[in-house]
Amino acid sequence: MLAASKVKNLTEIVSHLRVVAALVVREMSTRFGRKPGGYIWAILDPLAHIAFLSVIFMGIAHHPPLGASFIMFFATGYIGFQFYQAVASYLNSAVKGNRSLLSYPNVAPIDTIFARYILQFATTSVVSITLLGPITATLKYPIQINWLSIIEGALAGSILALGIAFANNVLFQQFPLYEKLFEIVNRPLFMLSGVFYLPDALPHPMREIILLNPITHVIMSFRKGFYTEYRATGYDPGYMYMCAATLLFAGLCIFTSSRRVLRGR
Repeated sequence: MLAASKVKNLTEIVSHLRVVAALVVREMSTRFGRKPGGYIWAILDPLAHIAFLSVIFMGIAHHPPLGASFIMFFATGYIGFQFYQAVASYLNSAVKGNRSLLSYPNVAPIDTIFARYILQFATTSVVSITLLGPITATLKYPIQINWLSIIEGALAGSILALGIAFANNVLFQQFPLYEKLFEIVNRPLFMLSGVFYLPDALPHPMREIILLNPITHVIMSFRKGFYTEYRATGYDPGYMYMCAATLLFAGLCIFTSSRRVLRGR
């Protein structure tokens, strides 16, 4: 009996993996199309934001807050932030965007979440390498990359987004007003996460307030991977991991207890 149960569980896992793989291919085709223009735009969009920030602040300050390159500073902040923002934005409508597929019994709502998570994390990673690779190669000084800090920041940011997305896929359907309120609250995060400044350089008590935002620690971790001289005073990986794990657990609880809502029954 136990062996039969294990075989059944393994079969279900393999089935879900196949569904997720098929959904990733479908999402890729739907989002980027079959022409290369979609993939090019995925790179041009962050590049335009980074260039805009660099031009604006080069006109205000003579030196970036860290290092000697404005483009490098804003690229590490913006891309670090995208591991949260891009993932959250794309995943928040995962179930709703694949509603027609949920009529098939072998497609579960959670499969749509994981498919979009895999695709967006991979997309943001490719964009990071495509943009930061040439930028670091053109710097006048050699750079030592700390991959552990970069991976920690990227994973923590994406897991924060994943936990929030699990909850939002339910709450957006149950409470339309909550969706509007979430957009309002989420919009200032770009300004409050240390994308274009160093949180540890802020005066008290603003520094302590900004450091309550876990995305701030995500960006600090990401930047530490490119700046060996960055002390990142106030950076707390334990707090970052705790927030990511708590949101993921809470989101999963809401998601798994709302099957009828997710399937529109």
